[in-house]
Amino acid sequence: MGKFSKKTARTMPAISTASLPDIIFILLFFFMVVTVMRPHDMMVNFTIPQATELVKLENKSWVHTIYVGKPVPKLEKKFGSAPRLQLNDKLSVPDDIATFIQNERAKVSEREVGLLWTSIKADKDVKMGLITDIKQALRKINQRKVNYSSTPRGEGFDK
Repeated sequence: MGKFSKKTARTMPAISTASLPDIIFILLFFFMVVTVMRPHDMMVNFTIPQATELVKLENKSWVHTIYVGKPVPKLEKKFGSAPRLQLNDKLSVPDDIATFIQNERAKVSEREVGLLWTSIKADKDVKMGLITDIKQALRKINQRKVNYSSTPRGEGFDK
């Protein structure tokens, strides 16, 4: 007959850490790729109005934004509390819109100029007179594709 021996207690083998640097670099690369940095410092405060009939813009690389609202508290002393426009990283007036749009058009190829959109992100309490001035400035330079940013209001929002 066979001889039975008592089994000794088995120990678990050590976990291999050879692939740990690879995993760390994959995670680092993932977060570097998916992190979106805000392109501009906000100089105006705005609360986007709500709407029921919304359409989402597909290609946001062709959209440049005009922010409209009251200056942030740290800039109120210098610029006052009246609503102002923010074009990229500077507070402006409607007369500066033509230069802003021309600079944005210069950044893209000639065939993409017709695909550019102007998005107006305005505070819900901004007077329509300022929005009309912005629209008039856009008309003067033949920028016809204008989008008004808003948030969904619950009912009637399909997309």
